[in-house]
Amino acid sequence: MDKILNSKRIIIIVIVTIALILLMGMSIILGYTDTSMMLTYEAFTSFDGSNEHLIIQTVRLPRALIAAGVGTSLAIAGVYMQTLTKNPLASPGIFGVNAGASFAVVCAISFFNVSSLSAFTWVSFLGAAVAALAVYVVGGVGRQGLTPMKITLAGAAITALFSSFTQGILVTNEAALDEVLFWLSGSIQGRKLEMLVTVFPYLLIGWLLALVMTPMMNVLAMGDDVAKGLGLKVGLLKLTVGLIVILLAGGSVAVAGPIGFIGIVIPHIARSLIGTDHRWLVPLAGLLGGALLLAADIGARYIVMPQEVPVGVMTAFIGTPFFIYIARKGFNKG
Repeated sequence: MDKILNSKRIIIIVIVTIALILLMGMSIILGYTDTSMMLTYEAFTSFDGSNEHLIIQTVRLPRALIAAGVGTSLAIAGVYMQTLTKNPLASPGIFGVNAGASFAVVCAISFFNVSSLSAFTWVSFLGAAVAALAVYVVGGVGRQGLTPMKITLAGAAITALFSSFTQGILVTNEAALDEVLFWLSGSIQGRKLEMLVTVFPYLLIGWLLALVMTPMMNVLAMGDDVAKGLGLKVGLLKLTVGLIVILLAGGSVAVAGPIGFIGIVIPHIARSLIGTDHRWLVPLAGLLGGALLLAADIGARYIVMPQEVPVGVMTAFIGTPFFIYIARKGFNKG
């Protein structure tokens, strides 16, 4: 029985991996400038400096890689947040992590004229960490401690707080508004490969930690008491999960801005396909997250062509109905 189940899981992961690769290829080929598979191949094998070759190498390739990396990171962060909080609505966007990172970046631009990519990365991590800590502290107040309802309300409150601060700064600083408005809506348009290279080491550390932690997350999913009884250091484990979320969500916001709903939608889809075993769930969620963000980005190029819709708008359009469904289903059970 286990062999049959594992074979099914392997087949699903292989299919999603192929879909991810195909979507990356489509992301490189498709767009306002007309290109083809042959032209794309020639751009990498016999570059001639033409406009089409330049667009493929310097615009579309970085964009495809960034979409795959950010989608993967947000989906894995969503899996870990949902397991840690036992809340089906947990994600970096809903729990204020994205809003905190965004607020920190806007402050850095507005008050300190920060323009360095590495500085953006560290500022984004700091904002994500402060927001995550604030949600944990606010949600844990009271006798019952952290409950799914309390942490959701705390996340909504912290998200609203940081979003209000961000909007307040932008209202009084038009120069900063012009610079970050498109970024705040969540976008990978115009992002350069250097931006991904800057944050990639941190994303890679987050991915590797997430994969290593999967057996322990299976135990933690059974409850804190069970995990303690089996010898796990629950406090250290939760701290490590927090570090993973900060690395993945903070790095993603530094590159692409606060893209929502990937961290909510993908974990539920992955569980429905492959089950709750994190050894399989985390890799599949990462692949699905990258695929979904690539598909959303491709769609964003065509809705109002020749203009583009920010990919964050596309993910919100896709994810909002699913979010409502999960909210009704999850809290009706509670």
